[in-house]
Amino acid sequence: MHKTFTGLLILLGLGLGSPAWAQSTAPSFEAPLPFSNAPTTIAAYSFHYSTPDDFYLQTLRDRYGLEAVAATESTTLGKVKALSLWVHNRLVHDGRIASTKTDPMEILDDALVGKSVQCIEFGRVMAAVLTAMGMPARPLFLKAADADKRGSAGGHVLTEVWLEEFQKWAVVDSQWDVLPTLNGTPVSAVELQHALANKTAGLTGETSTDAKIKFYYRWLQPYLYYFDTPLDNRYGVRTGNASLMLMPIGAKKLTMFHRTTKLSGMRYTTSTAVFYPNPLETHQAQEHLKSID
Repeated sequence: MHKTFTGLLILLGLGLGSPAWAQSTAPSFEAPLPFSNAPTTIAAYSFHYSTPDDFYLQTLRDRYGLEAVAATESTTLGKVKALSLWVHNRLVHDGRIASTKTDPMEILDDALVGKSVQCIEFGRVMAAVLTAMGMPARPLFLKAADADKRGSAGGHVLTEVWLEEFQKWAVVDSQWDVLPTLNGTPVSAVELQHALANKTAGLTGETSTDAKIKFYYRWLQPYLYYFDTPLDNRYGVRTGNASLMLMPIGAKKLTMFHRTTKLSGMRYTTSTAVFYPNPLETHQAQEHLKSID
């Protein structure tokens, strides 16, 4: 039976009937986007993550020698950087070619025979690699404010990882091989949006390649508006298609992507407390509840 890290989602911030939700003027991506962060204990949804001892992740780790990849680094950030570089070098990006594969090992196997991928495959593979190495991670889908009206180039996919050492979620983009940091501390996607909008001093990025950090941020900033991720990020088991989207207060619910793609199974929140739970802390609470039952 598969163990899971379970992060509780909460009702506060879903607020579909609140006045702020109905505002006609949406916030601009060039300003810090407004979100709710009020805490609550009422459970609404659950995030699920595989643990490193799951058979699928053991196989991934052993097949591709991931422990050896990270072994040369002594710090958490060092290990994330090493794994990001590994994924960056394993996959070849081609935005014109859509892969039909969603399984990270199948994507990696295809890469061995020369098949190219889009950003979504980088996000999925990086999430699996990090989770296999004991760091719960998830692909993060970024969407521009007008992603429903664009015919293409409406978004980007990268990865967010829970870093226990920092007690926070952090962005890593293995396609570009960039780990954003603010004064040496890794940042979440929302924190990155605020830092870029505020032109905060100390914002930079870690990379092991020749990635141009300033150019990357200029390119990425318009996509930092809507943020969504799957609720079930387990591997080797059947999962549903439900996802959670974090949207700014005052923005419309995004229900379409690239004019014709319906965002089915999407839940919506304006609360960062809902979107960014501690997966390890809530896993312990869930295990306690199971023992009582």
